[in-house]
Amino acid sequence: MTMPRVLIVAGSDSGGGAGIQADIKTVTMLGGHAMTAITAVTAQNTLGVEAVVALSPAIVRQQMACVTADIGVDAVKIGMLGGAAIAAAVADELGGGGYDVPIVLDPVMVATSGAVLADAATIGAFDRLARVSVLVTPNLPELAVLCGRERLSDDDVETAARDYAATIGAPVLVKGGHADGDTVVDRLIGHEGVMATWADPRIVTRHSHGTGCTLASAIADGLARGLVLTDAIARGRSFVRLALLEAPGLGAGHGPMGHARVRLDVPTARPTPNQVTLPARDHRASLAFYRLLGLDLIVDSDERYARFESDGGTTLSIEAADGSGGTRVYLEVADLDGAVARLRSAGMVVGDPVPRRWGWREARLSDPAGNPLCLYTAGESRRFPPWRLSSCPV
Repeated sequence: MTMPRVLIVAGSDSGGGAGIQADIKTVTMLGGHAMTAITAVTAQNTLGVEAVVALSPAIVRQQMACVTADIGVDAVKIGMLGGAAIAAAVADELGGGGYDVPIVLDPVMVATSGAVLADAATIGAFDRLARVSVLVTPNLPELAVLCGRERLSDDDVETAARDYAATIGAPVLVKGGHADGDTVVDRLIGHEGVMATWADPRIVTRHSHGTGCTLASAIADGLARGLVLTDAIARGRSFVRLALLEAPGLGAGHGPMGHARVRLDVPTARPTPNQVTLPARDHRASLAFYRLLGLDLIVDSDERYARFESDGGTTLSIEAADGSGGTRVYLEVADLDGAVARLRSAGMVVGDPVPRRWGWREARLSDPAGNPLCLYTAGESRRFPPWRLSSCPV
């Protein structure tokens, strides 16, 4: 397909961590084309929001119409709106034709720093936009406000989300980052109840500014590519987690994530060759050699195995040469079972997908010349396994 075109309607974050800046970085790093309709300009850094100036509803609408008429659009992501009048203008534009595409609404109300970004009138205007969206992505406090509640107990969340989904006619992705516990649970809830659940270990960091913006834009990019909703969400969550792990540590407060460092980590429709394993007869000599070349050592295990990463995102491993095999090229795929079935239908001999203790799922094969290959899925386990060396830069 051509490059997916994602129109982002949101505010500008002068610190670059959230808002339009995070949206553009997300869509760009995922391989899409980001177009923008800026709703407001903020003066903010990692410590907080100092000022907000909303643009006129007319210019917001004109930005949307201008790019759509010329470039076209495959998905729309809506974030910070800057006022009820802007929300109405956006709804009018979306209802005027030319936007028969997936729309993702991130009901931004409060910045990570605690600054209020939506007043009561703007929150009230979310309803009209939610009804034309294919997905709404509130965190737990935002869900409570959307449901007209001061707060929701753990037992109330599912029922409240189900009722809200029934009201707007679209499912709700309830983000669980504000809940307590070492595991973050996100739930896709429709009018009939929970449709899908994702649970992962919490990434403890203060550099989490822009997670909601990033997730919604990543989902919009996935939908623009034709992914089904659950696959788009899973892909978006993976991007967010990797960006959190790659946070550069900027600022004295809630710093930005590392969007620009998420490379070759989110599988696309085509296989991505992002890992090579080489045999090593002298572990220490090979270790020293690749470190001298400038690769970062991220795993070193019992003088039998080590893994390095490059600035471009590719990883290279060395493994003790014990006669079990030589050089092996790894190609990461989004749908391992589908890839195996497709190759087998063409007469190729491919091993069954096997889960590995190091967190990968692999299916091994050889090309027509006999070169060993491996199709696999790893997610964050390729560059960020639990045993990643703490001395490695992140």
